[in-house]
Amino acid sequence: MTRRKPSAAEQHRRAVAAYVAAGGDESVQRVITAVQSLSKKLDQWYARQLADLDVAAGEWAVVAALAKAGTALTPSQLADLTNVAPSSMTHRLDKLAERGLIERAADPGNRTRILVRLTDDGWELFSLAIRSSDVVESDVLQDLGEAERGELARLLEVVIARLDDVDA
Repeated sequence: MTRRKPSAAEQHRRAVAAYVAAGGDESVQRVITAVQSLSKKLDQWYARQLADLDVAAGEWAVVAALAKAGTALTPSQLADLTNVAPSSMTHRLDKLAERGLIERAADPGNRTRILVRLTDDGWELFSLAIRSSDVVESDVLQDLGEAERGELARLLEVVIARLDDVDA
């Protein structure tokens, strides 16, 4: 007899129960476990999406960092933003440049420094990925009304801001 895989809700309840049995606060564990589960599921979907776009996760991190910055960045800044060693960043930038997704140029204010920016093709890749992921993300949130989505976003932003306090 084959066993049925537990639903996401069942897995969540079991995980929370285990953390509570080990001494965790139930309300805290419900939130943290839910956020971790959501993150894991979305990461799996994003990984499939990137594979369909023929972009490695590390390359996507560079494209996204440049798009979010809205300006050219140095390789060192990109390495910091994407949590990789500068040597790994050089390899990623080489691959992205070969594909025509980024371009590198000397900084006019400091000719010893290189600036990296998205090309039109890089921006189009970013836009395509965001538009297609928005469909799935909207489906995930479809049971929440506009006000509930706003409140959930606000609450998560409060938690994110608190993470900065914990890191300090």
